[in-house]
Amino acid sequence: MIQFASDTDSPPDRPSLAARMAEAFSADGLFSASPDFEFRPQQQRMAKIIGKALEKSKPVVIEAATGVGKSLAYLLPSIIHALEHHKKAIISTHTINLQEQLLHKDLPILAKLLDGKPFRAELLKGRGNYLCPQRLERAFQGTPDLFTTAEQADLKRIWEWSQTTKDGTLSDLDFSPSPKVWSQCCSEAHLCTPRRCGQSRCFYQAARKRLIEADVIVLNHTLFFSLLSSSEDLLPEDANFLLPNDFLIVDEAHTIENVAARAFGLHLSESQLRFELQRLFNPRTRKGYFPHQGDGPGALAVRDALDASENFFGALQASSHFPHPFSREFRVREPNLIEDTLSVPLDRVINHAKHAGDAAKNEATRLELHDLARRLAAAKGTVTTFLDQSEEEEHVYWTERHQGSEFSNVSMHSAPIDVSPQLKNLFFRGDRPCILTSATLGTGEKEDLSYFRNRVGAERTVAVKIDSPFDFAKQMRLYLAKNIPPPGTKEHEAALPEWIEHFLHMSQGRAFVLFTSNAQMTRIAEEIEPFCTKQGWQLLVQGRGLPRHQLLAEFRRDTHSVLFGTESFWTGVDVPGEALSNVIITKLPFAVPDHPLTAARMEHIEDSGGNAFAQYSVPEAILKLRQGVGRLIRSNKDQGICAILDNRILTKPYGRTFLAAMPNCPVEVVIL
Repeated sequence: MIQFASDTDSPPDRPSLAARMAEAFSADGLFSASPDFEFRPQQQRMAKIIGKALEKSKPVVIEAATGVGKSLAYLLPSIIHALEHHKKAIISTHTINLQEQLLHKDLPILAKLLDGKPFRAELLKGRGNYLCPQRLERAFQGTPDLFTTAEQADLKRIWEWSQTTKDGTLSDLDFSPSPKVWSQCCSEAHLCTPRRCGQSRCFYQAARKRLIEADVIVLNHTLFFSLLSSSEDLLPEDANFLLPNDFLIVDEAHTIENVAARAFGLHLSESQLRFELQRLFNPRTRKGYFPHQGDGPGALAVRDALDASENFFGALQASSHFPHPFSREFRVREPNLIEDTLSVPLDRVINHAKHAGDAAKNEATRLELHDLARRLAAAKGTVTTFLDQSEEEEHVYWTERHQGSEFSNVSMHSAPIDVSPQLKNLFFRGDRPCILTSATLGTGEKEDLSYFRNRVGAERTVAVKIDSPFDFAKQMRLYLAKNIPPPGTKEHEAALPEWIEHFLHMSQGRAFVLFTSNAQMTRIAEEIEPFCTKQGWQLLVQGRGLPRHQLLAEFRRDTHSVLFGTESFWTGVDVPGEALSNVIITKLPFAVPDHPLTAARMEHIEDSGGNAFAQYSVPEAILKLRQGVGRLIRSNKDQGICAILDNRILTKPYGRTFLAAMPNCPVEVVIL
């Protein structure tokens, strides 16, 4: 039984948190009464390490391989530490799947086990997910001037839903409203404050109150970094991470470098800008705040700004010399790629919005117009910074094109090349507990996880590698294709169907086939489909219409089905049991260095005297390969095979590094 500190306890009178974790995760400890519990020394070790880090207020990096049970290993010490010291445990994750597991499975388990010491756990969502009843009411008052007939119908359905909803969040709504309509009635930081939203049915303020009272708060990485870099009123001046006296657990930590780079960068598309402008005046529907206020000159200014935006982004697209027809990004290496023909028209609209707000007869309209002026000023600042390339830190700048848009399909972006200084200051100052963990952080190193630590500024932070409890020698076999042609050649793609069919036969379907190219996946799927049909196996292909979660549900249901997937199926997918008995890797997942951020990171390494291929390309590919292979064995009862259809793992010197990072299982070289 866990011994909690009482108000009269002094720290020396009770065992350390690490010692109590050793007891809780022992063979006859807290969890032993559960029929699903099995003693895992790896899980016990992780819980002890976290208990010590929390008590000592120190950061630690932990790779906890699949099967360790890391969620419970960090949740239990976190909850106890939060309760005993009146702190808050902030749990940041990357995937919705893990958030749901924490909220609906792991935390309820602990709530039952700790029934003598109740705790409160809450999911933190971005405030734009919450309905604001006051803004909804104001939107109704301005309905004829602000909304079309179809938008008014959406508004009416939201109103009806608002009368019965308990939490007032977008995910509780049973239809997808127009983004414009939702933007007019959701909570906004500059419009919804405790002073202005004092009514009892303010869903965001109610959620904020629950968060302040919670012991455990779960959110995603994107929101975490967004809150840190915004003026969000949730963050008090004396916040530790997000709130006073909190501590942080970062799960799926292998993703934080890229999430942070995006959060610390700039992003603007014509569609985003058009959306904000058309809230003031939409020339097609003649709706918006300027008609509502009778501001004809303001409406004309919006027309001019929309025309200027179309011309500006058209020039941006024309000046973006994409390397080949399928390229999505173009790196902008010099300032002033095009002339700034957008800032002056935007300034005129901003001034009109401010003046219209000042002249508004009620505070609500004044606030809405001033908030739109602020948003447009931020967009103008992004345009100026992008063209001037004036970010303080070293950034990379690029344009990006998107398929399927009826308008100009180019957006502008920037990101810091190296986020380690910011992450070092955020996570690893040494004066507050921060636990970073994932199943895949190592790239073949023995214990120090040096690659990951260097990327996130944790060079001086303690790192621990905890191996999986699974018996890979008995549960898994790895096959390597020796005489397949080199990848990147027509011969390799021509040979793939025969090799894939060979290994699908071995597992009777029941396989993930993972690709690094959507185009190649589509072509191979067309060739493989008759074979799968003949065998009676359903072939599921990413991008053929079904969303990711439905593809997975169908794959689990149809035991012998085969799933072809790309990026999002390499990680974060959990399919235990016989439905997934085979993972086929069609190519070692080297990142294509034509993405500007990837290229800039590699240049940064070379400029510092390093070897970008060895120090970046290979480790990144190893991490992704480990994640892909890690889809196979998800429980101690699973059995299966993995095939790598890339002979570079056998023919190139770096192949040994890839193999060293693979699970310790039998390896067989195959010749067809």
